[in-house]
Amino acid sequence: MIAVENFYSALIKNHVDFFTGVPDSLLKEICGYITENTDTDHNFICANEGNAIALATGYHLSTGKIPLVYLQNSGMGNITNPITSLTDKQIYSIPLILMIGWRGEPGVKDEPQHIKQGRITLALLEALEIPDRILDSTIKDVDSFVAEIVDMAKSTSSPAAIVVRKGSFQTYKLKNTQVQEYTLTREQALQTVVDELSENDIVVSTTGKTSRELFEYREQLKQDHNRDFLTVGSMGHSNHIALGIAVIKKERDVYCFDGDGAALMHLGSLPIIGSAAPANYNHIIFNNGSHDSVGGQPTVGQMIDFCKIANASGYKWAKRVQSIPEIISALKEMHKITGPKMLEIMICKGARNDLGRPTTTPLENKTKFMKFLSE
Repeated sequence: MIAVENFYSALIKNHVDFFTGVPDSLLKEICGYITENTDTDHNFICANEGNAIALATGYHLSTGKIPLVYLQNSGMGNITNPITSLTDKQIYSIPLILMIGWRGEPGVKDEPQHIKQGRITLALLEALEIPDRILDSTIKDVDSFVAEIVDMAKSTSSPAAIVVRKGSFQTYKLKNTQVQEYTLTREQALQTVVDELSENDIVVSTTGKTSRELFEYREQLKQDHNRDFLTVGSMGHSNHIALGIAVIKKERDVYCFDGDGAALMHLGSLPIIGSAAPANYNHIIFNNGSHDSVGGQPTVGQMIDFCKIANASGYKWAKRVQSIPEIISALKEMHKITGPKMLEIMICKGARNDLGRPTTTPLENKTKFMKFLSE
């Protein structure tokens, strides 16, 4: 496997010293190393991948140098517009390096939401006319590999991609762990919320560990999973799935279990929820200030005030809490208020090492959930 310090050193030797993007589990080692060895003016974790392309473009325009954008292949949808209408050589001709984690690579076991994206990753790059090279653990001459990619971007004055296979990098753990202000875990907070719901309430949960913890808690309670829609992919879109349900099922309470990283990714969704003003909409944000499911890279979630954003976006009620008694009290208050409403729960990052994954397929989840909605 490739030592992250060697890969980083090769980038610096080739004058690639500006990094931005959205973290990925296959890139957590190199992203962790970048975070701890790059100053804050040269490494930005963005809300979404399209923002990162724009940020990298601004850096190139101001320096003439080639930046690197890191992302999971699921984020390729978010970069398609700026790649084709901004950086393309027929438009502004912006050279940059894409470093893409190859989730769902054909022949490699992965979760169902990654299978199609993995199968079409190389074809998408070809359709976007982006030359690529595959990085895996067998690469011996890292300097030459990086130099080739940089030359591809430089010679065409347009994007070039590194597609990173699972297990390419040696293990690297973040050393500079910040002291966590909050002690409540997401699992404790989520279980507290679930315990306060009625049997007729509808839940849409965001991608990652939130849905995994919800699934396991239903198992622990020996409850059916039919009342929960587990959004195993489509990061940042759970709140609008919930909105689409809430405006139709007006007689039932709808809860969106969201994360700070997901909410930030498409923050413009909040004013749409506010303007639609569904009285039965309950938005729960579990805010741990990190991309917990892909390595714990930080977000700006705990540096901002989601409640103020919600109020400015037209939500009728918003409150921040950080303890189990506060959650229970706030939920009782929520039940008496017309929505949309937001409850922001401040939690610490991290999860159980033995946290499982849903044992049902997405299609099975959808079928049972639709039947529950029709009842």
